[in-house]
Amino acid sequence: MEEKEIKNEKNQAKANETVKTAEIETVQKTPQTELEKETAERDEYLAGWQRAKADFVNSKKRTEEMMREFRLLANEGLIEELLSVLQSFEMAFANREAWEKADKNWRMGIEHIYNQLKIILEQNGLKEINPLGQKFDRLMHEAVRYEPDVTGKNTDGTVTNVLENGYTLGSKLIRPAKVVVAEKQ
Repeated sequence: MEEKEIKNEKNQAKANETVKTAEIETVQKTPQTELEKETAERDEYLAGWQRAKADFVNSKKRTEEMMREFRLLANEGLIEELLSVLQSFEMAFANREAWEKADKNWRMGIEHIYNQLKIILEQNGLKEINPLGQKFDRLMHEAVRYEPDVTGKNTDGTVTNVLENGYTLGSKLIRPAKVVVAEKQ
């Protein structure tokens, strides 16, 4: 029986040794596994945070662009009305004979007011369209008349004279340029 007990003890010792080895391997593997698990979780949170931040930045940019467009369009009615005033100034300047007869100081004051008005309108998104020498674009220009091309330079479809400047507000056309267009004879 002693022999059996010794064998059992040896088997028990082997089993204990196997368990200890397994425990040591488990203990050794567990920190690595835990680290990998925590690293994966950290990476997941980081990626989520980065996506949320990118979404926020994109949303902020879209909102700012929408607000800028809204401001432009909200001012559109007022700017269109002020274009009539701007056009009146330009017509007065175009009448050189009458303009030159006016007092020099008065003319300088009127020109200063005109320039101030123009600067304010440009600061609010108004851009002038002066297509002289460009190809006629039916989306941006209004052809008042067509004239024969007397230059012989193949200027068919080219704007030869601008009767009234056009204007855009942001990306929107609010008044097409009134033009004279050359055509082949």
